[in-house]
Amino acid sequence: MPRPVLIIQHVPHEGPGLLSGLIEEYSIPSLIVDLSRSEPYPDPRDYSAVITLGGPQSANDLTEVMLDELSTTDIILQENIPYLGICLGMQTLVKAAKGTVTKCSAKETGFFGPDGTPFTVDLTLQGIEDPLFDDLGKRLRVFQLHGETVTLHDGISLLATGEFCKNQIVKVSNRAYGIQSHFELTPQLLLSWLSIDNDLRSMDHAQLMETFHDIHVDYKHTGTTILKNFLHVAEII
Repeated sequence: MPRPVLIIQHVPHEGPGLLSGLIEEYSIPSLIVDLSRSEPYPDPRDYSAVITLGGPQSANDLTEVMLDELSTTDIILQENIPYLGICLGMQTLVKAAKGTVTKCSAKETGFFGPDGTPFTVDLTLQGIEDPLFDDLGKRLRVFQLHGETVTLHDGISLLATGEFCKNQIVKVSNRAYGIQSHFELTPQLLLSWLSIDNDLRSMDHAQLMETFHDIHVDYKHTGTTILKNFLHVAEII
C-alpha cells in the first residue's frame, strides 16, 4: 500500500477543498492533521507528500506549534519530500528556507485588487517551464486572502509574480512549492469563510459569490490542474 499524503490544517474551516475530490478520484490514502486542535505534526518521512493549507496565524509567531511546524518543514526540505504550501503554507516554506515573512504594503483580499482589477499572477520564465503548471496559461486568475508576503533568499526560485505583492509562487529544491493565493476553493468552502474570516465578513458576500460563479469553470480547471500536476511531481499518480 502506498504511503499516504499528509494534509496540514491550521484552522478547521480552511480545509482541502478541491484536493478532496482528487484524493477520492485516485483513491489516494491521506491523513488530515489540524494543528489548531493540538494534534501533533507527524514525522513527514512517513508520508509520500505534505500539503499545508492556509490559516490566520503568521509564520513569524513564536508559539510552540509554529516553531515545531517550521522545524518540521526544514526536515521536509532536507529529505526532499514533495511539499505544496498554500497561503500560510507558502509562508512557512519560505521561512523554513531562510527567507523572511513581512507585512504586505496592501492587503490582498478577494477576487479584485485595491484598484478594482482582477487578481492575477504571471508565471516567470522558470514558472512556465515548471511541471507544476503544465497545461496552464502564463497568467492565472486567483483568489487572495492574506496580509503578509515573503522576501526570498538564495535557493528559493520565483515562479510567478503579482502586481501588489510581487512574490506569489515559489519553489525550493526540486519538489517543494509555495503558492500565496488560494486555488483550492470550492463554492461551499468559500461560503463558509464569508461568515468566519474577519476581512471577508466586511465585504459584499453576494458579489463575491457571483464573481466566483462567473469564473468557476476556469478557476476549478486551474486549481485541479495544479493539484494533479503536484501529485505527478510527487509520483503519487
